[in-house]
Amino acid sequence: MKTLIIIFAFFSFLGVCAQNTRITDNNSIGWYTFNGTFKLNQKFGIHSEYQWRRDKLTTNWQQSLLRLGINYQLNPKIQLRLGYAWIETFPYGDIPINVFGKDFTEHRSFQMAAITDKISIVELSHRFMLEQRWVGRYTNTSLNTEDDYLYMNRFRYMFRVQVPLRGKAMSDKTPYFAIYDEIFIGFGKNVNENVFDQNRLGLIFGYRFNKALRIEAGYLNQILQLGREEKGRNVFQNNNGIIVNTAFNFDLGKK
Repeated sequence: MKTLIIIFAFFSFLGVCAQNTRITDNNSIGWYTFNGTFKLNQKFGIHSEYQWRRDKLTTNWQQSLLRLGINYQLNPKIQLRLGYAWIETFPYGDIPINVFGKDFTEHRSFQMAAITDKISIVELSHRFMLEQRWVGRYTNTSLNTEDDYLYMNRFRYMFRVQVPLRGKAMSDKTPYFAIYDEIFIGFGKNVNENVFDQNRLGLIFGYRFNKALRIEAGYLNQILQLGREEKGRNVFQNNNGIIVNTAFNFDLGKK
């Protein structure tokens, strides 16, 4: 028993020390997203996505994100995607991501695999993603545009659980509840302080109108670690707010 008490006290001490080496920046965010899928045939489709991410819920910019991709349906449970993303990140919060407090552009290529399954009325999905990132940076504070791009790699994994709130399956005019968590891990020679890059947790209520339209909204928590230190301390953003998703699905191959 004494040994257990000593071990517990030791890890508690480490936790307190870790907190003392961190700076936490709390922000209120609002993410408003559009997703459009255009099915070309039984195997191929086009994915389009735009995310209007705001600080202070709606007032200021956090990020602008545009993502385009080609879908390939390997089988009914596995979808693959290859694509490109353009992101503009703005200075927000007490400690901006960019060291000079400037907005910066990022270009990404990405590869994704999504696996879906169902247990009784519960729908499960796993999303694995690799990203190759070219992140804009400034070599000095007098510049108005980025003059260099840093190449970085990142791995993402998201697990989502979805349950219909009426009936036993997701059909037309069905409300539903979903919870998801996604972790981001940086890797490669240019990874800095943030091997753990960020984590996102969402609690969502949604409504499927039909096969072509679904809307969902709920709570979002984003914990993000900056890739640099501030006064010798790691910086973590704790961003809480709302997320609103609108998803359209168009079957262009349907006669």
